[in-house]
Amino acid sequence: VQLQASGGGLVQAGGSLRLSCTASRRTSSYSMGWFRQAPGKDREFVAAISFGGSPISYADSVKGRFTISRDNAKNAVFLQMDSLKPEDTATYYCAVQLGGWHSKDDPRRWGSWGQGTLVTVSS
Repeated sequence: VQLQASGGGLVQAGGSLRLSCTASRRTSSYSMGWFRQAPGKDREFVAAISFGGSPISYADSVKGRFTISRDNAKNAVFLQMDSLKPEDTATYYCAVQLGGWHSKDDPRRWGSWGQGTLVTVSS
């Protein structure tokens, strides 16, 4: 499956962005997730949503500010990002989970990485 992320851009601190990820084929049987990678840093887990919409998991750094959702009819997953901070600046990637839910934090257990979408938060 091929994934395409979109919706990134430049926003001031405190602002909001909504990222979208569309798949080339049906992904309703897979957990989906978002990761991000800042320059010079490792790719890190942001959020994941199970194939049925629950459970959902967030990194501590985004909990309460970001919301992940999915629309299986459209083969899409979304990331609503509110109260953005400069430290949220990164390229954001969506992916399909290949491993079990217990390994959701490990990027090696995810695949079909898209090209990413750049989010820049200015202070």
